[in-house]
Amino acid sequence: MRIIERYLLGTIVTIFLSALTIFCFLYVLIDLASNLDEFIRQKVSIEILIQYYLSFLPIIIAQTSPLACLIACLLTFSHANSNNEIIVLRSGGLSFWRIAKPAIFFGLLVSILMFWVNERFVPQATSMSQSIEDEYLILEADAIKKKQVIDDLTFYGLKNRLFYIDKFDPGDFSLHGITIIGQDENQQIIEKVVALNGKWTGIAWKFYRLQITNFDIPGDTSTESVRYYDNKLMDIKETPQDFLRQRLDVDSMNIKQLHQYIKRFARSGAQKALNNLNVDLHQKIAFPFSNLVILLVGLPLALMTSRRKALTFTSLGIAIGVGFIFYVLNAVGLAFGKGGLLPPALSAWMTPGICLLVSFYLIKTKF
Repeated sequence: MRIIERYLLGTIVTIFLSALTIFCFLYVLIDLASNLDEFIRQKVSIEILIQYYLSFLPIIIAQTSPLACLIACLLTFSHANSNNEIIVLRSGGLSFWRIAKPAIFFGLLVSILMFWVNERFVPQATSMSQSIEDEYLILEADAIKKKQVIDDLTFYGLKNRLFYIDKFDPGDFSLHGITIIGQDENQQIIEKVVALNGKWTGIAWKFYRLQITNFDIPGDTSTESVRYYDNKLMDIKETPQDFLRQRLDVDSMNIKQLHQYIKRFARSGAQKALNNLNVDLHQKIAFPFSNLVILLVGLPLALMTSRRKALTFTSLGIAIGVGFIFYVLNAVGLAFGKGGLLPPALSAWMTPGICLLVSFYLIKTKF
């Protein structure tokens, strides 16, 4: 590696780590300031707060690393540009790809690292932060949120049953759009329950307008027997509180766990839930590579600027603008995917694909 490449790479790493530190500090500061009254009222100890915010660090790093990576690279090249170092490199016959080589290498390295962090640490961090919040930090605002209607509730229950509920209202303990899949030890379907509505009576669940399908031979639809009921008390041991505790949190699962969950859920017939889970699966794969993708968009914009003055502020503006557009487009793509307007894979990879096309166009036309 050339001296100039080592110099640029070292500067990028330093700024990247500094940006991540600032992002983590700002998150903790803002969240602590907004909830300080509740923490004092509930007498939350310093040790619990430290443990709570430390559990959030992998999540913050994974979410902010693309912007931190972009800021680090743009500030590094803006400084080199202001010192006329980029002009010297261009005069020496170096192409855009040779000049940007340290940044691209770093972006690829961070993408791989964030993929590992998302798989290894983020699921555990999500579960830990949620358990601490449930045990010590249930704020008044959070208690109100827990009473709001929950859409697309999915979880594994007792007796090897898979639950899918379109809507669950914790306020009156009512269910709407119910699908329950009973499985044997080999994950073969032995029972399927479909009901229009359900209500917690205080002792048991009562379902209305329901159909119960039993399979004499597990998984064999030719041996099924179907029974219909206007209403029926169900042999379901889970209480409404169990529904809240056991609901699926995709953020607490890695790619392998989510893929296995989707495979077990594939024959449930709940296509909307399956579609949403597939969108989340592809998003877990695609998002870490946003570190490299938005970097490729920002670099040509930074190197194209002809003004030497205020290049630092220009680079920060480019980073914020590119990051904002990327996150908005990504959110729109995921919404289209979960709404059924786009296939799951396309919804997750649409924004990275668009950004790559834009970056290649800028590089080809301007360099």
